[in-house]
Amino acid sequence: MHSFEYEEAEKAFVKVIDEDPDCVMAYWGVAMSNFHSLWLQSGTGYLEKGSKIVEIAQKLPKTEREQDYLDAIGVFYKDWKTIDRKTRISLFEQKMEALYQKYDDDKEAAIFYALALCSAADPTDKTYTNQLRAGKILESLLKDNPNHPGIAHYIIHNYDYPELAKLALPVARRYAKIAPASAHAQHMPSHIFTRLGLWNESINSNLNSTSAAVCYAESTHPKAHWDEELHGMDYLVYAYLQTGDHAKANEQNEYLKTFKEVFPANFKIAYSVAAIPARIALEDKDWKKAADLQLPSLDIDWKDFPWERSVFHFARALGSARSEDISAVEKELDSLKIAHQELLYLKDDYKARQVLIQINAIAAWILYAEGNHNKAIAQMTETADMEDSTAKHPVTPGEIVPARELLGDLLLACNKPVEALEAYEADLAMRPNRFNGLYGAAITAKLAGKPDKAEHYFTKLLEIAKSSNSDRPEIKEAIAYLEKEITTVKQD
Repeated sequence: MHSFEYEEAEKAFVKVIDEDPDCVMAYWGVAMSNFHSLWLQSGTGYLEKGSKIVEIAQKLPKTEREQDYLDAIGVFYKDWKTIDRKTRISLFEQKMEALYQKYDDDKEAAIFYALALCSAADPTDKTYTNQLRAGKILESLLKDNPNHPGIAHYIIHNYDYPELAKLALPVARRYAKIAPASAHAQHMPSHIFTRLGLWNESINSNLNSTSAAVCYAESTHPKAHWDEELHGMDYLVYAYLQTGDHAKANEQNEYLKTFKEVFPANFKIAYSVAAIPARIALEDKDWKKAADLQLPSLDIDWKDFPWERSVFHFARALGSARSEDISAVEKELDSLKIAHQELLYLKDDYKARQVLIQINAIAAWILYAEGNHNKAIAQMTETADMEDSTAKHPVTPGEIVPARELLGDLLLACNKPVEALEAYEADLAMRPNRFNGLYGAAITAKLAGKPDKAEHYFTKLLEIAKSSNSDRPEIKEAIAYLEKEITTVKQD
């Protein structure tokens, strides 16, 4: 459970119930295994199951502490038909806080409370109140419990933000060793590696994760691919792209195209399936390829995943906009607006905001294509500010293209290199070592008459790409620029 291997955790707790039907904590374990605190599951089956399990356990004899644990998870399932998820998670967090304070010698209460703080955190709170409190609790336990998977795992989740990521780096480098057979444990360190632009470490992390996921699928669903494999693949593709290794990124995409069956058909799979080809086309700035993207033919009901579906439409819209095919852009924009309305109806404010950011970014590029450059810049600046004020979702290594990097692209297209450089640098401060961010900063510095900065960013570009044998033209341009600078210095 602490490594989010929820299906296997539930099986283990069910075995306990089979052997000891009066074990209250086994029922609690099943209920907790159906409560995926950091993401929204599709359907209502898990809520119905959790409610029934809690109801059965409430009728069993139990200790005071067992009752408190059961009551804590019980509030998440109680009245789920009428009380929204956000409120129920907040109630769970409050119950766990009371349990943590009541049993101050119970480290599991402390650990699950830290997870509850993370799940209840406001994604727009840039002071990270909940996350820092949770981190303090977990770090106080780490010294005496260095091999506890939950402590390491939840430190990473709570510090999975640009401003906090460095705090989790030592733990990230150890977590995979704590739970080597867990695909998620192998993958989680890459959240921090991604935040810090440590691409080779992220690649290694996700190669191990996807391998572990394949092994698990072979033992449980031999003909299908597990969601943890696709989740790891998305992070793997992202890291490959940042090293300029489009060949290996494309290998993953071609592999994805061979998939016929996936399990469970949830939001992680839907997001990865949409994101992988979209990232490749947009990072390569292959606008025609982006405009012509098609979703892989997998058995996924896309009606259930409006946010994940929007990734696909955003990529097609941006590709069409950069190709100045406005009629095609408008069609994709309509699809994005439909997804936005669906999310508003579902009261999923966070994801609705993410889709609105996509809509506004496309609107800016439409304005640019129509020749309204000043309005386009104002629109894109507002969009970048909106995105910067909201944390990314844990399912993604990063936005398909960061809005502030798009602002840099737009300013460069408007022949404003000084302002474009500011945008690229601001984005790199939040998302270090992004390939296109470094390249954008280098060429705008060059155009703005700032050779020292151009040299710095071109050098950084070569550093992150040195292990990939990349043949991207940006690499050749960086080499040519730096060789010219060296020649000029020698001549002087």
